[in-house]
Amino acid sequence: MNKRLKKDTINISRILDILEQTYNGTGTALKYRSPFQLLISTMLAAQSTDKQVNVITRDLFARYPEARHLAELSTEEIENLIKRVGLYKNKAKNIKLTSRILAEKYNGDIPSTREELMELPGVGRKTANVVLSIAKGVPAIAVDTHVFRVTNRLGLAEANNVLDTEKQLMRNIPKEKWSDAHHWLIWHGRKICKARKPLCEECPAKEECRYYRELNG
Repeated sequence: MNKRLKKDTINISRILDILEQTYNGTGTALKYRSPFQLLISTMLAAQSTDKQVNVITRDLFARYPEARHLAELSTEEIENLIKRVGLYKNKAKNIKLTSRILAEKYNGDIPSTREELMELPGVGRKTANVVLSIAKGVPAIAVDTHVFRVTNRLGLAEANNVLDTEKQLMRNIPKEKWSDAHHWLIWHGRKICKARKPLCEECPAKEECRYYRELNG
């Protein structure tokens, strides 16, 4: 097996330029009309696909568009509305509690700091970063399974967990590109750098990619 390429041989700037050229203008696939709806959609997307979440939220948000509306429902009612997503029972509980807090404490909006967001039931670091980046314009890199896989294959990071990956990406990517790069990496993971069978020969960044260079000596 080839020895792992040294970190300093990876041209991070070149990789980012290629990803930007390929995925410039991309954003979240989740459909929403307010920061609150984006938060709920992101919570639902764990262990599910954006496509499936959009099917559910189309009807959910049409009937219950604001935090105060969902806060008034019982957990069982929310379960019935979202039962096609994974972990729906736990998500229903968290959605009700979070909606109540947002309605009572934030007038239906969402807080503007990661710390406050992560105090909400069911909101972890990744979800908080996604919402801050998209809804509040706060520079952030949310590391989901796509971003973790893609960045460690490309060589933008070299870490064994999502938190260390996030920290490395914050050092390796210019801050003004954090939010956009998050989307580039997600779309690259969906289109090309797939989990089980990456389409390496179709990858525009293959000549710069650590994974591809290791495979091909």
